[in-house]
Amino acid sequence: MAHETDSQMLLHRPLLGRPIFVASLGNPPPRYTNTLHSAGHTLLESIRYSFRYPEWERNRSFANGFTSRGRDYTLWQSPSLMNVSGKAVATAWQAFLKEQSSEDRPKAKLIILHDELESPLGKVRFKIGGSAKGHNGLKSCISALGGLEFLRVGIGIGRPESRESGDVAAYVLRQMKPAELQKVSDGAGEVMQKMVYMAEE
Repeated sequence: MAHETDSQMLLHRPLLGRPIFVASLGNPPPRYTNTLHSAGHTLLESIRYSFRYPEWERNRSFANGFTSRGRDYTLWQSPSLMNVSGKAVATAWQAFLKEQSSEDRPKAKLIILHDELESPLGKVRFKIGGSAKGHNGLKSCISALGGLEFLRVGIGIGRPESRESGDVAAYVLRQMKPAELQKVSDGAGEVMQKMVYMAEE
C-alpha cells in the first residue's frame, strides 16, 4: 500500500481555525517569471500547486494582485516591482482583514515569502521581526505595514562570485535554470508545514 505524501496528508486534515494570508514578493510576470529575484513567487506557485488550489486570478480588491483561495489559506502574489511592494501588500492585507469576522480578525496572520541573496539555493529560513538586511522589498513592506508583526519566509537564491552591484543585479534578474527552479520549488513542503502550524496555534 502506497504511503501518502506530506502534501496529501495536509489536504486530508480538518479545517483550520486561524485565517492566514500568504503573500509573495517579486517582480511582475510574465517578464520576470522564475527569475531569482522572484523566487518568492516561484515558491508560492509551488505551494498553490501542492495544495491543489485554483489557478491565479487578478483581484482588484487585493491591489490588483494575483489571488488563489482555498479552504484554509488565501495566497497572493504581489503585482508590484520588488522595491515598492509595501503599498500593495498593505492594501491586500487590509482587504483580507475586512473579509474576516470580528472574531477571526484579531487572530489573522500574515506570511511574506521573499528571495534571500547570500543564502544557499533553496534553503528556507523563517524569521519574525528584525532588520530587513538590505532587502528593499522587505523594507518597503515593513514601512507600509506600520509595525505589524509578520512571518518572513526567505528562500535562498545563492550569490554571484562578484559583489559588484551591476553583477549582483544581473544575477538576481536572470531566469532560473531548471535545477535551480526545482530547488526553490522543493521548499514548498517545509513552508506548508509551517503554515499549518501557525493556523493551529
